[in-house]
Parts: sequence; structure tokens; C-alpha cells
Amino acid sequence: MLKTLKRQLTSRIEAGTDEAGRGCLAGPVTAAAVILPKTFKLPFLNDSKKLTDRQRYALRPLIEEQALSFAVAHVFQEEIDEINILNASIKAMHLALEQLHLKPEFILVDGNRFKPFENLPHECIVKGDGKYLNIAAASVLAKTYRDDFMNSLHDKFPVYNWKKNKGYPTKTHREAIKQFGITNHHRKSFQLLPKQYKLEI
Repeated sequence: MLKTLKRQLTSRIEAGTDEAGRGCLAGPVTAAAVILPKTFKLPFLNDSKKLTDRQRYALRPLIEEQALSFAVAHVFQEEIDEINILNASIKAMHLALEQLHLKPEFILVDGNRFKPFENLPHECIVKGDGKYLNIAAASVLAKTYRDDFMNSLHDKFPVYNWKKNKGYPTKTHREAIKQFGITNHHRKSFQLLPKQYKLEI
């Protein structure tokens, strides 16, 4: 089980936030924000990347049931191409934080980059999804909701195998791009194919 921050033992309302899909070639970047009760305990909760797909989906309803507040937000590929993936990731976290029905007094952010949200104090934690429960919970929600979205696209675009790769730059995904071209869900600002291949966009 992950440790909790000492400040969670105070009366301050603290939100953890994380994103999923930053390195993908297609689809949105998705963020979640979660406020947990001080007494929150959930065995096996960890960084979503260290969990199996089955574990993540088993944890999601438990997190949602026990959280004081949670929210998920997508920023889609058109905006990623326009403002870049870092800004899109931060915007997705801001959008998730905006949707919380309980206003946080402090924000914990996974990673090392963030922009202030509503003048609230925040702290960036490198690999925070493997250290703090509220960030880990956000990572599970962000990952599973983004996976749901990519799974919903799979039937429309089966050649890219998004049900399996979720838009990440796997060999089969790039081979499909090379053979079939791109969709309106691909991020045109990303290097979709190795430089030796020419892609018509």
C-alpha cells in the first residue's frame, strides 16, 4: 500500500491529479483528479502502469465509491496539435480539477511540470503515482477512462488495433499507419512514422 502525505492528516482538502496517454500517437490525453478521505485504505492500489488491466478495472469502482470527489477530462488530438502535448496534459488536469464538486485547498501533481490552478498551492511529485494514494487513484481513473475511449474507437478503425495498443506507438500501430494512412484521431504534430518513411497528411 502506498503512503499518504503528512498534510493529508490535517484538515486541508487535498486533490491528486494525473494523466494518461501523453505518449500516444492517437486519441486524447486524459486526466483525472481525486480527493480521498483521510481514512482511505485500498489494498493493491498503485501506479496504474504497475497494475494489470483487470486490477485497474477492479479498483476503479472502489475508488469512485470511496472518493469524496473525483472527475475525469479529455483533451483531444486537435487541441494537442495546436497547443502541444505538455500544455494539453496540464489543461486536462485543470479541466478535471474544475469538475470536482468539492473544492481542493492543495493539489498534488504527478510529474515535474504544472501551471497554477485557481491560485491554489500545488506540489509536483516525480513518480508520484507510485508514492501517494490520491495520485495513484487519479492514475487508475485516467488510464481506464482513456482505455474505454480508445476501445470505443477500435470497432470503427480495427486496422490500428487500438483495443490492444490504445494508440501507443507499437510496431503494429505504425505498420498500420504506413499501410492505411492516418485517421482524424491521430496526432499530426507527432512523429507518426520513422523519418525514412514519408507520410501523406
